[in-house]
Amino acid sequence: MKMTLSSKIEALLFVAGDDGLTFKQLQFLTESETEELQSAINELSERYTFSISGIELRELAGIFQLVTKQEVAEIIQKLVDNPPVQALSQASLEVLAIIAYKQPITRIEVEDMRGVKSEKALQTLSAKGLVQELGRVEGTGRAILYGTTNEFLNYFGLKNLDELPFLPEEEKADSDEDADLFMTNFQQTFKEELKV
Repeated sequence: MKMTLSSKIEALLFVAGDDGLTFKQLQFLTESETEELQSAINELSERYTFSISGIELRELAGIFQLVTKQEVAEIIQKLVDNPPVQALSQASLEVLAIIAYKQPITRIEVEDMRGVKSEKALQTLSAKGLVQELGRVEGTGRAILYGTTNEFLNYFGLKNLDELPFLPEEEKADSDEDADLFMTNFQQTFKEELKV
């Protein structure tokens, strides 16, 4: 099936997202003449205007974008207010468990316990609002201290940190054993809670 010029424009604008594309960019990418391109843009605009689609073609400051129609703003706001829960990666869960039980704790201390870099997992947890900066260590470098947030408590259905599962501690356990112990109990407890 041969794609129409308006379909190609639609695909390009979809991929461009919020950045949109100018007329000249569309002309270059589609290798079309000025009149032909303008006609295809008009066709696409009319297709959205007279359909039941929740999308429309809009030109703002010389940039063409695909945007949602005003009529669907309320339902989109519901999505923004209640984003779908996305599962945490194994690395993120490990870092979260360590922070939950050892807070306040620095990234270096987390990495020492895990034996691997944890910067990306920390960024993910911060972006999801599960961990936050609690302050900085005194002295050289002033490393950031991390701790859990109220969102962490909400995510796992806890009233406070005292409700975290008890972890038995062995006096002579090394840091690798500590990390394994954290993850085993943490995962077992919260997998059961998330199933409920």
